[in-house]
Amino acid sequence: MFYAIRHFTRYRYSRPIWQSMMEVRMHPRSEHMQRCFTFQLSVSPRARIFSYADHLGNLVHHFDIPEQHNQLTIVADALVDVDAPEPLPTALGSEAWSEIDDIIDREDYWDMLMPSHFARTSPELEALAAEFGVDKRNGHDPLQLLMTVNSRLYEGFSYVKKSTSVDSPIEDALRSRQGVCQDFAHIMIALVRNLRIPCRYVSGYLHHDASHIDRSAEGATHAWVEALLPGLGWMGFDPTNNLIAGGRHIRTAIGRDYADVPPTVGTMKGSADTELQVRVRVTPSEAVLPPDQEFAADEEWSRFLETNQEAEVQQGQQQQ
Repeated sequence: MFYAIRHFTRYRYSRPIWQSMMEVRMHPRSEHMQRCFTFQLSVSPRARIFSYADHLGNLVHHFDIPEQHNQLTIVADALVDVDAPEPLPTALGSEAWSEIDDIIDREDYWDMLMPSHFARTSPELEALAAEFGVDKRNGHDPLQLLMTVNSRLYEGFSYVKKSTSVDSPIEDALRSRQGVCQDFAHIMIALVRNLRIPCRYVSGYLHHDASHIDRSAEGATHAWVEALLPGLGWMGFDPTNNLIAGGRHIRTAIGRDYADVPPTVGTMKGSADTELQVRVRVTPSEAVLPPDQEFAADEEWSRFLETNQEAEVQQGQQQQ
């Protein structure tokens, strides 16, 4: 399935600021079942945009705006083709745990096994693991265990927009039993890593349509996890929606947790309050959306923004 993606970000400042330096991770990855055919990044005020690939293969764009400005707008357009994966087996067999240990011994997956900034153990997490019955390897096939964690998080936690902030620790969601997709992903990663299964964070998009009932918000970025399984490789699990990541999941970046892959992160000089507006549109398509010539969105996109306007007063972008 081809998808045309438009990711709109606008920072508004209460007074002029200068020397904005920004990194952007919005370029969909090309690997396995996904191919990104076109990508275009537009910035206003205009800036020269550079790019590099980080150590995990994420494509990162960065730019610097030295002059004064009272708003910064970023629009990313992409055309991506995503194939649906083959159905998973019901189980991996009795030797799967030893095969995982062999993989860990042979290759370097320590970044995806050790605690990270947002995905770490705690008394609250250990209590949840015991409650879900996933505090030990015994009696669980690794694939069945991952399916259990995926479904139990979906059933035991409520999806509530803005219930946590971009820098909230997972203990906030663990105590309140509610959160956004970022929290669901971090909790699952911490649970899975405690069982010595390599697990990583995936930032991207989810296509919503009338034939699927998803809890995650339309018009926003999305997050899920991938776990390394013998014979299958990195498999995606979406605990927010109790899904196996498939043809509707579009991968942008992977990392240890959200701290590695924020869609936008940067610094500025000046003292001002910041209002952040983010909107995402993912539509089935066979042609990329036309770029904005003067950085004013087309009429359809303008109506979309007016209808779905959503602002956040914070410096980072939260995945919802």
